[in-house]
Formats: sequence, C-alpha cells, structure tokens
Amino acid sequence: MRFNYRIVFIITALVFTLSTSLTVINYLTSMETTREQLKNSALPLTIDNIYTEIQKNIIEPNLIASMMAHDTFLIDWLSHEEDDEQQIVRYLETIQNKYQMFTAFLVSDKSKNYYSAKGVLDKVDINSPNSLWYFDFKKTAELSEINIDYNTHMGTELIMFINHKILNDDYHMIGATGIGLKTSYINDMLKVFRQRYQFSVYFVDDTGKVVIAEQNVKKLKQLSDIPELAKQLPDIIGKGSQVFDYTRAGEAYLLNRKYIAELDLYLIVEARVNYFTKTATETFYFNILLSAIITLLISLIIVLYVRKIHLKLDKLASNDHLTGLPNRRSFHEKLAQFLLLKERNNNNLSILFIDIDDFKFINDTRGHDVGDKVLKALATTLNTNVRKSDFVARWGGEEFIILLIDSDINQAQVIAEQLRSQVANSNQLSLLSQKPVTISLGATSVTGDEEIDAILKRVDGALYKAKSTGKNCTVSA
Repeated sequence: MRFNYRIVFIITALVFTLSTSLTVINYLTSMETTREQLKNSALPLTIDNIYTEIQKNIIEPNLIASMMAHDTFLIDWLSHEEDDEQQIVRYLETIQNKYQMFTAFLVSDKSKNYYSAKGVLDKVDINSPNSLWYFDFKKTAELSEINIDYNTHMGTELIMFINHKILNDDYHMIGATGIGLKTSYINDMLKVFRQRYQFSVYFVDDTGKVVIAEQNVKKLKQLSDIPELAKQLPDIIGKGSQVFDYTRAGEAYLLNRKYIAELDLYLIVEARVNYFTKTATETFYFNILLSAIITLLISLIIVLYVRKIHLKLDKLASNDHLTGLPNRRSFHEKLAQFLLLKERNNNNLSILFIDIDDFKFINDTRGHDVGDKVLKALATTLNTNVRKSDFVARWGGEEFIILLIDSDINQAQVIAEQLRSQVANSNQLSLLSQKPVTISLGATSVTGDEEIDAILKRVDGALYKAKSTGKNCTVSA
C-alpha cells in the first residue's frame, strides 16, 4: 500500500492559506490604522505644535513692536525732532540689544527714511520693489502686520518683519516701526520635524508658492508643480485645517494644511505614507516567511506522523499479526509480480501449500494459546529453512504457503521434504503440543501463462490429496 501524499498537500495548503489570510488581514488593518493615525492624529498634532512654536516666537516681538509704536518719544521725534538722527539710532540700538532682536527699524512717512540701529539704511520709494511693503501697509486699515521678506541691506537671510503703524494725535499715520526676526529658528524647527518625525514642513502663500522651507533641502517651488496637488489647489488654499492625499512617483502622500493668520501663510505638513507603513510592511513579509516555515514544519511533522501510521497500517494490512509473516493478500501481490517477471525472463516458479496435521486436536486438548505458539514456532521453522529469495506467508488458520523462486517442481519437492522432516523432528513443536507435530504439503510448478486462481486451485488440490492419503507427506500436482 503506497503512501498517499495528497492529504498532506491538502492540509499544508489549508494551514498556509489560513495563516497567510490572517497575516494579510492583519497587514491591511495595520496599514489602515497607520494611515488613519497619520491623518487624524500625527499630522494635526504636528501642525498644532508648529503653530504654537510660531506663536510663542511672535508674541513677545509683537508686544515690543506695539510698545514702540505707542512710545511718545517716537511720536514726538517723528513730529518735531527728525533732524536729530542720533537720537533715533540710539533708541533703536537700545531696543535691539535689550530684547535680543535681529533688528529694530523705523520708517518716517515725512522723510521716507528707513532707520535702523546703524543709521539710515535706505529711503522708501513707491517705485522701488523693495519698498512696496510700506505703501501696501499704509493703504490697509490694519494697525499691524507680519510679513516675511528679504532686505538687501540686512543680508541674504529671510526675515520676519513685525510692522506697526505710528499714529499722531489726529490718528494719521506718520510712520511705521517694528522688529525684524531671523527665520533661522523656523528653519531649525522644520529640520527637527523632518529628522525626528520624517515630516516635510513648509509654508506657501495664497498662490501655492513655497515661501518658507528648510534650507539646503530640495523642496517644491510651487504646489502646482505636482499635477495631483494642482487639481486640489483651490481646496488647499483655504482657511482652517484639512488633510489631503495624493500620489507622486508611485508613492502615497498625506498633506495637512493650516492657515496661519499672523503670517498670512499656509503651513503645510507632508508625510510619505510608505515611510510610516515600512514597519508594517516588513512585519508582513516576516510573518509570511514565518508562516511558510511553520507550515513546512507542520507539514513535515504531519508527513512523519502520517507515514508512521501508514506504515503501521500497511504492516497490519499486509502481515499476519500472530506469526508476523506476510498474509494472503501480500502473497497474492508477490505472486502477481513474479508471474509478470516470469513472462519476461521465463524463470521457474513453484508453490508449496502447507497444512498442520490434526491442528484442531492441539487446540482442543492443549488450548488455543498453545495452538498459537505452535503456529508461531512453525512460522519460524519455515522461514529459517527456505532461501532468502523465497516468500513465506500465512494463508489462514493452520495453513501456510511458500513461493519458491527459480525452482522447478523437482526442486520444490526436495525443499518440501526438507521442511516436512524439520517439522516432524522439531523438539520445540513436540514439547508445545506434547506430541510430534507434522505437516502435509502440496507442491506445484507454474507453467505457461496461468492465472493465479488456477495455480492456487491446483496446489490446493495437491494439499487435499496429501491430507487424504495419510498426512505428513508431500503431493505434487
């Protein structure tokens, strides 16, 4: 009986399918959870943290600029004493040094002079692009504003200017004053969020142009440079906070924006989803590999266990449990194999059919346990007194059968007589049954293309004849 691996393959496939399905479900759930956490927690929290940081850095300078705009000294100086330049220079220098500001400035609407702690830096001119901020500010109804701009007289670094209008007693604008802050703290903050949290943070204006971004890091110049963002630009440039998603170069991104009223800019926090799902993806592949290994181990255990059971069942199905000899079914299979070989090689085959004489008497007088011992002892005697190439089997009850390989009828008769003599003279058998044990044998040789049933019928007839003619003898047919 051949071992069938189909059941093992089915079990393996089911185990692997189940474990893989659970792994895929966990992976998809983890991916969705990570995405939702990014969308609903991490990005909004980052936006709020940056907004808080900006507010913290703006509040004090804004108060200082407001104090300057309401300072009676400045109002009087602009109204009556503008000719004394050193007074205003010392004043601005004091403010700058006292509060550790990058710059403190004053613009006179009357003279159009732009003062700093270093003196007159420039004159504001309506025809100069560098001066447009002042004339735009003058036109607005707002008393203060914050803008981010460059001033060529103060270097190449982007500066955050907090501007306040100076009004006289008639509430007419007579100038503007304020504080200038380096935006390097914003750059450091953006760097921290990129390195620590893997977020890209930048500021855009109402056209989608990137105004503030981390220095020395390649960034977008315009949101519309990304086709998917260009389509969503009208929604992105809006008030409040909102999350958008888009795909760039085959990768998914989440983008959160918040309008910063103090800067009149939009704070953008962008996350590359694949970075945050990397751990989940690596875990997924690890679990798939682990599932495969566990499945293979389970399959190996199943194969070994089932094969062991199969061998036991095969042995039980093919062997006689009492004597350990092959049973009738095994003998049929072996005989069929050698009949096919005989057709090819034309070798001799003979069969001996054996029956224990008066075995019923042994069972009746000595008991079935003694009868079983006699059967086992006889099986041993037969097995040890034939060639290794011959095949001994228990036919059933007290009957045994032997397939003699490469033996003609004459050789079969010689072997039969040797076996009969060995059994008749066996002291072990005599001691067990308390009397000599003898056997009768039928012998036949296979000729031509005979069917198994015909051969067995012929040898059975020879055994019957041996039993009926006095027992303890061999009859050939």
